[in-house]
Amino acid sequence: MTQSAVETEPATGVWAGLVGQDRAVGVLRPAVAGHGMTHSWLFTGPPGSGRSNLAVAFAAALQCEQGGCGECHACRTALAGTHADVDVVRTQKLSIGIDEVRDLVRRSALAPAGRRWQVIIVEDADRLTEPAANALLKTIEEPNGRTVWMLCAPTVEDVLPTIRSRCRQLTLATPSPAAVAAHLVRHDGVSEALASYAARASQGHIGRARALALDEATRERRRTVVSYPTSLTSLGACMRAATELAAVAKEEADAITGDLDAREKADLDVQYGVVERGRRPREYSPALSALDKSQKTRAKRRVIDVVDRGLMDLVSVYRDAVALALGAPGELVNAEIRADVEEVVRTSTPELNLRRIGWIFEARQQMVEFNVPVALALESMMVALKVPSS
Repeated sequence: MTQSAVETEPATGVWAGLVGQDRAVGVLRPAVAGHGMTHSWLFTGPPGSGRSNLAVAFAAALQCEQGGCGECHACRTALAGTHADVDVVRTQKLSIGIDEVRDLVRRSALAPAGRRWQVIIVEDADRLTEPAANALLKTIEEPNGRTVWMLCAPTVEDVLPTIRSRCRQLTLATPSPAAVAAHLVRHDGVSEALASYAARASQGHIGRARALALDEATRERRRTVVSYPTSLTSLGACMRAATELAAVAKEEADAITGDLDAREKADLDVQYGVVERGRRPREYSPALSALDKSQKTRAKRRVIDVVDRGLMDLVSVYRDAVALALGAPGELVNAEIRADVEEVVRTSTPELNLRRIGWIFEARQQMVEFNVPVALALESMMVALKVPSS
């Protein structure tokens, strides 16, 4: 990795941790100074590009007397998520409902605790239900004079036209592999070789790149997934691959949510004064039922998120096969398994591999939008991806 190949990242203040977003930062810095500032922003960009990180950095700069020094109390608390006037809304659910938005709208009408701005960041604005988006619309049209809304979504099409037309839009770039690799070397101390692999394999997703660089188990799971295209040689192999991917996703999701579920249950027990084998207040049962429902919804989303990462790894193999077959310039995403990619090229056509990519996206849509069980969607997809008989 030569120095010339490495893209520079903003190196000062609250912007220092962003990767490959110099153009976006160049828009926001003047806004902090009052040039082009507005009360409603829409940040879009592919998953992992750093939409919410950029929004938090912008919020910190707005709270800072020096425009984002990164060192003062306002900057540090905003970046850490503890600033009284910066509210980051994250959801563990499949959607953000109208009740949650109404609560945000009520909060947005209040004056900030400090002398500057009240900032509300909605990380997953694409998950707003239509009633929720409509409830948000009026307050975006007529905001409190000291409230700033920052909505984050993958694309502008993921947000209602009435919402996006009232926001200043800023699209983030996908960080280049060189920029991601350089970030991993500088900030995480990984070797250049491992950083280069993680940057390519993540396809510009910063969080995914860090996981691949720092966790061998994550790398092993990815190696398993990218081996599927050449191993789907029979119906049995397809069914085994689907079962394996679903099971691994559930195991990983359970590991992430298990401790959190237990802590939430313990907090609920403390809140209602519940002790083992003791009497339980009448209000406890409905609260426990609501918590259980929320945790199941969160677990479902987490499984889908884990499966989704695997599906994007699959897409990368078929994309490499198309690129290799057509002689496209550039490095393969999966350069370390080039022999497998060449085998996919040998046993298929670019047209078939483009259709395969389409089938993978159909499986994603079935799980996310149509509530098809994960195992069923994966079984159908793996059978469609089966290697043609010679």
